[in-house]
Amino acid sequence: MDDTYSVATNAAEFTDTDGPERLMALKDGDTFVVADGWGDMKGGADGLFDRDTRLLSRFVMTAGQTRPSRLSSGVGSDNVFFTCHTTNRPLPPMGKRSAPAGVIHMERRRFVRARRMFERVRMVNHGTEDLLLPLAFDFAADFADIFQVRGTLREKRGASETPTHDGRRVTFGYLGLDGVRRSGCLAFSEPPARLSGSRAEFMFSLPMGKRCDLYIECGGDACEAPDAIRFRANAVDARLAMRARCRRGTSVRGPRSPRFNQWLDQSRADVALLTSDLPTGPYPYAGVPWFSTPFGRDGIITAWQLLWLDPSLAKGVLTYLAMRQATESSAFQDSAPGKIMHETRGGEMSALGEVPFGLYYGGVDTTCLFVALAGAYARRTGDFETIRSLWPNLIAAVGWMTDYGDVNGDGLIRYQRGADTGLSNQGWKDSEDSIFHADGQFPKGPIALLEVQGYAYSAWQAMADLALTLGDDRAPEWAARAESVRRRVEDLFWMEDEQFYAIALDGDGRQCRAIGSNAGHLLFSGLPSPERAKVVAKRMLGAEFRSGWGIRTLARGQARFNPMSYHNGSVWPHDTAMAVAGMARYGEREAVGLILSEIYSAAAHFHLRLPELFCGFEREPGEPPIAYPVACLPQAWAAGSVFLMLQSTLGVRVDATKGVIEVDDPMLPTGVERLTISNLRVGDAVVDLAFQRLDGHTVVVPRNRIGDVVVRLVR
Repeated sequence: MDDTYSVATNAAEFTDTDGPERLMALKDGDTFVVADGWGDMKGGADGLFDRDTRLLSRFVMTAGQTRPSRLSSGVGSDNVFFTCHTTNRPLPPMGKRSAPAGVIHMERRRFVRARRMFERVRMVNHGTEDLLLPLAFDFAADFADIFQVRGTLREKRGASETPTHDGRRVTFGYLGLDGVRRSGCLAFSEPPARLSGSRAEFMFSLPMGKRCDLYIECGGDACEAPDAIRFRANAVDARLAMRARCRRGTSVRGPRSPRFNQWLDQSRADVALLTSDLPTGPYPYAGVPWFSTPFGRDGIITAWQLLWLDPSLAKGVLTYLAMRQATESSAFQDSAPGKIMHETRGGEMSALGEVPFGLYYGGVDTTCLFVALAGAYARRTGDFETIRSLWPNLIAAVGWMTDYGDVNGDGLIRYQRGADTGLSNQGWKDSEDSIFHADGQFPKGPIALLEVQGYAYSAWQAMADLALTLGDDRAPEWAARAESVRRRVEDLFWMEDEQFYAIALDGDGRQCRAIGSNAGHLLFSGLPSPERAKVVAKRMLGAEFRSGWGIRTLARGQARFNPMSYHNGSVWPHDTAMAVAGMARYGEREAVGLILSEIYSAAAHFHLRLPELFCGFEREPGEPPIAYPVACLPQAWAAGSVFLMLQSTLGVRVDATKGVIEVDDPMLPTGVERLTISNLRVGDAVVDLAFQRLDGHTVVVPRNRIGDVVVRLVR
């Protein structure tokens, strides 16, 4: 994911001491906080954000005029709490007493709930005498737009108000150029000894062996007085809400594989963290920190990755995107009637039109993916009531495909941005250098991306299938369109000398003859002939694509190949997952298990949390994968990728319209001897599936079946 304003000016904020995992993220709804391993925010790529505006830009705790020594810190496995354990350095003398280092334990415990950050600082005196602890917080609220934080310069901005304070509370204000007054409040449970608009100083008396708690809250409205009761009540609320999101749908467990289970749990928790419960249903926001907002493409693919386990995500995504479907044309927004949203933003710059992303439609693939997901959702759930409610939106979406997407009238979907402020490339590889000819030159538009034609093929097939069920007589027309797209792609994109597909066609119809992972998405759609799919899969499993940690976005040796780039040689877990799911569709089950084990090995080096992407350097014995410094962590479709790969390895297909679960030539991941899928719902029926490795084969046994569902093994 990228956009015109995605610059890396703040990359140093991620890496100045502990590497890219150093920043710790918490999120609830439209509010998230990013801080370093001490829990501090220092005005870089961090802070407390609400609806794309940074409320708290600085929040640094010191003990005795210096930062305490950190013992450990991290976000809990359920993504609810950040906890940092520290101890004091030698404290300055207080009268005749001077506390030595390491006698006071300080714990910072933090969570986000109901558009507020809650924090408790617990201080315990483990020394041999009573002590005084000078504790201070430096803070600031800059109300910067998320795009400013990312490095976009503004010629002017609104007026910041002078902070006001009253004993134990500081209030901040900002009047934006959009005429909206934004406010923030920082409050403490104890009155500071000194309080100003930027600093709070405390002097805590700590008797030997005793503890003292300070409660802090910060949010975008007036603060109630923080206390232990509010902290505990909201903490329970936050944990229960997260638990409910994690437990949606079907569970997957490997009883003798604790580390593998931890990966599954962490991935499920990351998706839950990023999922916001909107009025239209659950929606997975793309990633923290830069993309904590609904993105069309990311939401659709994440929902598809988890569709077999939790169809409620797909329903929420489809319903939300239908409500945001374009009804008019705008070059600035890259919109046209029927087109599905790329992203939406809530900050000042978007409201003023300084950036086009308030409601932006510059994604050429999202509309096709929207229709294709609707077809997959209907097949998985049999929920045609939802499909009927979405039918006008689906008709409008395919109307966009024919009337606006097919700009040349040849049946292919193409893009060319409507205004210079929009994205120059509008597929998932949307950085400005991601689409090019074999010699590295950039193509002229309008451009037809390979994978988008696969999505269009799936969309036309979905419409034909849905029309048959709903009694719409256009089913033959849509089936014919799918077949026409298939033929044209095979004729125009296939490179016989390379035995591979070109990544795109330029505005003159010339092939962009770069060898990229785009072909893996085409396999996912099922468009290629079995013969071509086999040779494409074989090449993608070779050394030019495989790094040992997954599949690279661009084959080694291609023009513009750079394993440290955003899209031209890096490894994106979701991209790898789409490719291996495509390979599995054509029977390449063993290779899928191999790639899954590689991605699992990569995840183990990232504390079982897959980042948005990582570098595509060759795997070396005993060496970890190399991180991409400003990758989102967590990111929804990276977290969801394990579930799509696992489904592909197990060969599970669910068709609720027929009441059937097919298990096609299943395999278990390397090192996993047993796996149980529990509470798999098919219509009104429920069943568990127990997979076990036995005599070199994987067998599956249905258990605890309730209702009418057939489990069919396919070999």
